[in-house]
Amino acid sequence: MTTRDFEQASPPVALGPSWYAELSPGGKRAFIASFAGWVTDAFDFMVFSFVLASLIELWHLDRGKAGLLGTVTLLFSSLGGWIAGMLADRYGRVKVLQGTILWFSFFTLAIGFAQNFEQIFVLRALQGLGFGGEWAVGAVLVGEIVTPAHRGKVVGLVQSGWAIGWGAAAILYSIAFSVLPESMAWRSLFWISFLPASLVLYIRKYVPEPEVFAATNATRTQDAKPSPVWAIFSPPLLRRTVLAALLCTGIQGGFYAMSIWLPTLLKFERHLSVLDTGAYLLVIIVGSFCGYLTGAYLSDYLGRRRNFILFSILSLVSVCLYLTLPLSNTEMLWLGFPLGFSSCGIFSGIGAYLAELYPSELRANGQGFTYNFGRGIGALFPALVGVLGHSTSISVGIAIFSGTAYGLVLLTVLLLPETKGATL
Repeated sequence: MTTRDFEQASPPVALGPSWYAELSPGGKRAFIASFAGWVTDAFDFMVFSFVLASLIELWHLDRGKAGLLGTVTLLFSSLGGWIAGMLADRYGRVKVLQGTILWFSFFTLAIGFAQNFEQIFVLRALQGLGFGGEWAVGAVLVGEIVTPAHRGKVVGLVQSGWAIGWGAAAILYSIAFSVLPESMAWRSLFWISFLPASLVLYIRKYVPEPEVFAATNATRTQDAKPSPVWAIFSPPLLRRTVLAALLCTGIQGGFYAMSIWLPTLLKFERHLSVLDTGAYLLVIIVGSFCGYLTGAYLSDYLGRRRNFILFSILSLVSVCLYLTLPLSNTEMLWLGFPLGFSSCGIFSGIGAYLAELYPSELRANGQGFTYNFGRGIGALFPALVGVLGHSTSISVGIAIFSGTAYGLVLLTVLLLPETKGATL
């Protein structure tokens, strides 16, 4: 880390948050680009959860096949995330970030033209390769330009972009299904998803590589001996790689089991209309945005481990209450806020934490593998909810697998080190 990455705020009163005022112009642009990339990622991915119920009806899919469509993207994203991480350590964070955004945007657009289950299955898999890479690279990019005192909150604020993309998907879903026939409405959402790919033009022109990466890359060039990709499994790093991967499995498995099936649950088990479903989901999304912001600041205030412990307990309690209590529709509406708050707030600390666990020459590799391993294994949870849905309700299936996932978070975080304040 060099002093050129930051600007000291000379005026007694700085415009905006202090962490933002400290960033160099390039650092500010990197934050904006990573935030916008995660908004795009969320929109492209979460659109599918809204159209899943329509695909079940229009294509006569059983719940097992429907769950597979949710799972295949996450499975392939685990591979794409690791590949992108390795490439980012070799060729640069910014270049790979551009490639991942273009990749998943193109295949999201193509999903809107799919004609059967087999086509959408393949396209969802290809979409996942880019989807997994964007977060891994963007989180490392931001983590390397921010001071240790602010790293948790800044990377967590990038994570809050997910709620913005999710909310945009919910709003456009309500509009599309209100004005278009169902057979066309679901396709239109995927076509619109390609528009944010123009973000690549901004990144290409304005976002520089972090200087810590440039310095590491120059040293590696002189030595001519790049670290092997499997170095994250070497004895000094093996234990933390395994535990971090399990931590990410619990965080993401709990969220995906809930979020992918929730619109379908509201439609089939609660018999809500499109507009009512959108309203219920918006309460959850508002809660998630507040959770992201709170988790981002608590990550720096409490420390990484305490933050994970707090939000895993809150997530476990809220998901069980939301899905197992005999709630009225009104009670379920308002309980959606703490559900979104806790299940998304837990994500805020993960980007900074994973960056702090690895040295610079292996940072994107380690972060890409652990986060996306968790995404790949967590991807099985929606499919298992669908399979279990044949013998019980969707709500019970979600409660079982989400509850197990958050229990795993509690176990693994107790075995991992605290990294608050670490210098990259």
